[in-house]
Amino acid sequence: MTHISRRRLLQGAGALAVGSVALPGLVRAQSKELVIGCAGSHTAWMEQIVAPHMRETIGAEILFEGTKSSVNLEKMASNRSNPYLSVVQMDDPVMIQAVEEELLRPMNRSAVPNLADLREGTIHMDGMWANYVQPWAGVAYNTNARDGVASWSALWSDEAKGKVIIPSLQNTEGMWTLFAAAMLATGKPFSEAQYETDAAFAKLEELKPNILTTYSIMSQAFNLLEQGEITMLSGNFSSYTLPRKAEGVPVDLAAPKEGIFAMPSGICLVKDGPNPELADAYVNEMLGADLQAKIAEFATSVPANTKVDAGSIVPSGVPIHSPDWAFVSSNRREWIERFDKLMAG
Repeated sequence: MTHISRRRLLQGAGALAVGSVALPGLVRAQSKELVIGCAGSHTAWMEQIVAPHMRETIGAEILFEGTKSSVNLEKMASNRSNPYLSVVQMDDPVMIQAVEEELLRPMNRSAVPNLADLREGTIHMDGMWANYVQPWAGVAYNTNARDGVASWSALWSDEAKGKVIIPSLQNTEGMWTLFAAAMLATGKPFSEAQYETDAAFAKLEELKPNILTTYSIMSQAFNLLEQGEITMLSGNFSSYTLPRKAEGVPVDLAAPKEGIFAMPSGICLVKDGPNPELADAYVNEMLGADLQAKIAEFATSVPANTKVDAGSIVPSGVPIHSPDWAFVSSNRREWIERFDKLMAG
């Protein structure tokens, strides 16, 4: 493990110059509801940390809808004429689609002053969204069955037959297995291999004998890992695996020698969403040092706020990969169809 200087996980569009302005007192004085779309895997810390914090600091009762980023996007699109979500927390490639479909409103510099304290590369497209935490992703494994996972190639090993689960490409973490397959198939560095789609799918076909199933709901797959029904769960991330390890569950997260991946966890404001001032206040708190420190510790994730000392969160000695999200966004629908056909065949 290494110092927080290794936290630069994702490089994004140019940083935003933000002034520090106090939040309106009116927002803090009122008690209102906000409906927040977020990842289902974030439910634990959202309920235990974020909800009580928001109730105390901005007087908001938070209702969470935990699901996949792609589902959050569909909700925003289908309700664009009468939005009910105020804030959505989802992955960067889906954020790009949301911007293209004009579903977001930019963060106002005066209403979200904590933007000024974020790391370089965490604010995207002139404030359309920002990364609030960045878990790292590798291969989760059952510690009763394995001592570790030294290489991504372990997923393809003979001993793993019928003992592996991988995410669907409908899930952002599904991309990590696809990109690892491309690296292994071509021998090229990730920066080049990520564009070798045909080689990646050919390598995934070789993995099929080892795959028990694929998942779109991660918690169900993780239960099978905990129970020892499988030995490896590909593409899992620190904010899910490591808290379960800390609770005494026989699981751990490996950082294979070829590298790990940065999970792009973003937060955005819904265009024309209800309670816009309260939504601004929510986002500002999510990006503030106090809540950032609590989330980083609970979820074993790298915070975006530079005032938070994250300690040793990211494994040392392995590369940290961040893909070309624009390339992913433009091809994802086709890849999902291709993946589903491959796994069904």
